[in-house]
Amino acid sequence: MPDIYHTPALILTALLLPAFGYLYLRYRDARTLLWFLGFFFSLLAELRFYAAGHGPAHPWLLVAGQSSIQISSALFLASLSPLKFRMGRLQIFYVIPYILPLVLYSILLYGVFGGVEPQGPCLLLFPALGLVCLFSGLAWGAEPNIMPPWVGISTCAVLACLASWTFFLAGAAWALTLVDAANLLLTALFVVFLFRRFSPGVLLSVAGFLAWSLNILDAVPATAHNPALLHLGLSRVLEMGKGVAALGMIVLALEDELHNNLAAQERERRARRELEGYSKLVLARRRVEDFDHQGSEICELVVEHSRFRQAALLLHNSGRFRLAGSAGLETATAKALAALAGRIPASGFLIAGSAPSAVERSLTVRLDLEPWLRPGDDLKRLRFTSVLAVPMMNRTSASQATTEGALLLAEMRAGNGKPGHKAEPLRLDDLLPLELLAGRLQATRSQIMMMEKLIDSEKFSHVGQLAANVAQELNNPLTVVLGYATLLEETSALQAQDRKALDAILAEARHMRSTLESLARIARPSGDQQAAVSVSELLSDMGELHRPEFLSRSIEFRLNIAPALPRVLCSPHQLRQAVRHCLQFAMDAVENPVPETEEPKTIRVEAASEGGRVQILVGHSGPSFPNPEHAFDSLAPARAEAEPASLGLSLCATLLKDNNGRALAVNLEPKGAAIILELKAA
Repeated sequence: MPDIYHTPALILTALLLPAFGYLYLRYRDARTLLWFLGFFFSLLAELRFYAAGHGPAHPWLLVAGQSSIQISSALFLASLSPLKFRMGRLQIFYVIPYILPLVLYSILLYGVFGGVEPQGPCLLLFPALGLVCLFSGLAWGAEPNIMPPWVGISTCAVLACLASWTFFLAGAAWALTLVDAANLLLTALFVVFLFRRFSPGVLLSVAGFLAWSLNILDAVPATAHNPALLHLGLSRVLEMGKGVAALGMIVLALEDELHNNLAAQERERRARRELEGYSKLVLARRRVEDFDHQGSEICELVVEHSRFRQAALLLHNSGRFRLAGSAGLETATAKALAALAGRIPASGFLIAGSAPSAVERSLTVRLDLEPWLRPGDDLKRLRFTSVLAVPMMNRTSASQATTEGALLLAEMRAGNGKPGHKAEPLRLDDLLPLELLAGRLQATRSQIMMMEKLIDSEKFSHVGQLAANVAQELNNPLTVVLGYATLLEETSALQAQDRKALDAILAEARHMRSTLESLARIARPSGDQQAAVSVSELLSDMGELHRPEFLSRSIEFRLNIAPALPRVLCSPHQLRQAVRHCLQFAMDAVENPVPETEEPKTIRVEAASEGGRVQILVGHSGPSFPNPEHAFDSLAPARAEAEPASLGLSLCATLLKDNNGRALAVNLEPKGAAIILELKAA
């Protein structure tokens, strides 16, 4: 029967084993799974005591127990140093070639030879297996790891020498025991190097593994032949070390989870501060040129609030990219980057799949600048050939997107922002505020470009109307002049001088007629070609396009489209512009809530059909219209301090009118307002 002092440690380890199983199921961490398996095999190792108490009748139980000892200690090493090496297409953990010779060693010694060392050439099998294990351990220790390679190699070499000395001095069995003790000592050393903190979990784990490794003292004559020392508690300390190590690793797992939670909270606060910093940026401008002049200001704000020390903004203009601004870059680097931007093709730049993602599930990509570098380019000399790029995509349709620009990032700071500290790995929450900023930049710039075109279109429309009125007013008297001149031309009684004057009158009148026809053509500009447009696809696309701006402004967006909604007959581009004007007006409206209330900011878009007409409702929870009937009057603002939005609504009404539709403004009960766009179904 096993000695009674094994029982408490066995019970304590068995009680703590479900805790490791729960931690793995809760966090799905590979390290916790290996800890669970390591202590599970340590429980199986108790079979060796059962086998020893029943004599030679159960040799394979002894094999199972001894093999479990080696597997258990090796799993602890693998949990703290999960390194791999490549063999062809396979990646193999170093622990596999390390532990297999030890398991075969146990099978041969306790199973095949019954625990008695063989004589002759068979004895050389055990040193050969030890050499295989030694080479695997040396290769494992030489890999860059949590410990410096020289520490791993030297420790492995010293322990291998001790194991060889034990083999020839005390026998093969004690050499195997020393390897187990060496694994436990290395595990304690790994805990110190990996966690690098003074905490209860580290102290308990190190103390437990050190106590667990004291089993090698049974091979030391001064201890083995001193029953008094054993009875003083050495064996009890050895067995209780397992329970202490298990308890320490559970505390380590909880400490790591607490540290991860605190780090996640800090990253969340940092992302919130970053978003607040970006929200103070005023982007609204009258002209695209004025917007592009803010490039340096935007980059300085990015460098100030993000984890990156260098930032640059590329924008697409007139068929090519150009550097709109930069921050943190040296003058030579910025100049060379500006020259490279002009060589980037406008089509296919940063489209989906063209570059690897910086972080899984992020829109940011790792951009290699090598394809656009020229021989002797300064960027190569300055070692600025790779950056992170946050694309500014403009989705012209549900399936097509074009790149309007990119926010380039380089030289990442440490996670805590303090110099001298090692930089934390790049995470998704480090990039999310920048991606929201890029989405806001793209949406605002597209809005300004569209507003610019619409204003120009509105100006040309007024010019056309003026030309039409002028042509109409001049055409009537000109017709009279041409009529009387034609009658005089048919009169035969005119003298030569009078006929010459009449010919001059007719020539100038006909020239004036051609001029009026030119004015009439200006009054009838060729518009966009109308087509059957899917309202469902257009509204879904617009919702996805503005989602980053909704998130950055904390606006709740609701989209409700009636099933089987018919298509509408209109210009797709103009309808998109009209909906964008309404969404921009709604976003501006909810940004100024009533101070006494704390209601959520909400924008809803609904589409339905009735009587051969399709209605698109864009509603918001902001203030109501003071005069809904004058909401589309560009001379009177639709709400207080809202001149740009009122101009947008005026242009929106003009667009609907040009497409045989109409725009209505209504107030909602108990609060809010809405714009209704009504179009004819195709």
